[in-house]
Amino acid sequence: MAKLNYKYVKPFKNIFFLIVLVFAVWMLFFDANSYLIHHELNTEIEELETEKEYYNREIEKDKKAIKELSNDLGVEKLAREKYYMKKANEEIFIIEYEDSIPKENKND
Repeated sequence: MAKLNYKYVKPFKNIFFLIVLVFAVWMLFFDANSYLIHHELNTEIEELETEKEYYNREIEKDKKAIKELSNDLGVEKLAREKYYMKKANEEIFIIEYEDSIPKENKND
């Protein structure tokens, strides 16, 4: 039984092994460039790349909207649909369907 325990203790008596072990533990957990810090930074990089993709999609949508609003027909369409504007000799009828009307909360 003592020989079995001695087999596992023997590497810890070697000074080079102890130095390498202490160095590895220091580099993994305590150093400024530790694995834990690298993991946090990699997670933050992934989140920022996701945000970058989102903002690039939003920029493309805005460019498309600007392109549509660059001519008179696009401006007229926006004014009629969003702001319910009309020409002087027109009448506008707004048709709302039952499912498009917001429901009031009875608990208020």
